[in-house]
Amino acid sequence: MRALIVLAASLAAGTACAAECRQEQAVYADRDGAYELAFEPVGSDAAATSHHFKLTVLAGGTVLDGIVMPGDDPARSNGMILHDCPEGDATGEEIAACTVWEGVIYALDGANEAGLLPGEGEAAAGRLLLSGLGPSLRYSRLWDQGKATVVPWDVFTRKGCDA
Repeated sequence: MRALIVLAASLAAGTACAAECRQEQAVYADRDGAYELAFEPVGSDAAATSHHFKLTVLAGGTVLDGIVMPGDDPARSNGMILHDCPEGDATGEEIAACTVWEGVIYALDGANEAGLLPGEGEAAAGRLLLSGLGPSLRYSRLWDQGKATVVPWDVFTRKGCDA
């Protein structure tokens, strides 16, 4: 009987932890398990970006930087995935050259309705849609350099939460 109580408590704690995952701690995977997308805290209320994340190509370990900038009128979660961008001030041409993907990141709910990406401190979305990510990555410098060899699906499902 004690073992059942301990098991039930463990399951309840696991469910509570999953429900408590905040967007800045959420970790996602693509359908084929070839990519991992992990959010991290921005660290400043004054930042122009609302979210930061890393997209890792699991086969080769290449890590890409991701940012989200909130858009107004209409509200959008405008995302960018960058690779090997210059540090400090960069020109628009330099940013364009290191941009792998640019588009809106949609949070998908249980009914597959698309919405804005939850803010820092809010409960993490269960799934994300990065529309056009696969083709953008396929036709990027990363592909040409052999740093990515699997085209990701555009939907990422939450697989965990970093503390």
